[in-house]
Amino acid sequence: MENEKDLLEEAEKSYSIRHRCFHFAKDVVKFINECKYERIHFSLFDQLLRSATSIGANIVEGSSGSTKKDFINFLHISLKSANESKYWMCLIRDVLEVDKNKIKYFVTRV
Repeated sequence: MENEKDLLEEAEKSYSIRHRCFHFAKDVVKFINECKYERIHFSLFDQLLRSATSIGANIVEGSSGSTKKDFINFLHISLKSANESKYWMCLIRDVLEVDKNKIKYFVTRV
């Protein structure tokens, strides 16, 4: 029984919030790379790229902070970036011809 508990704890650690954010950002980068869009839409994808990649970056930076308050501030910034990412994804979904299922998948993951 103790061994099962250790395995569960190890599995949770191996897919921590840091890992989830990293894989989310990686998937968004790949999605943007696959999309075909006009120059006029460049800023939409640029903003999505910036907000999606900053979620995990802020969590990593905050976890190396010197105080608990500093860490909490970085978590708030990460949450704001996640909400901004949702905004850009929904705008892209409604303005462009993109894979709506991928956007739905990203919105539920973020």
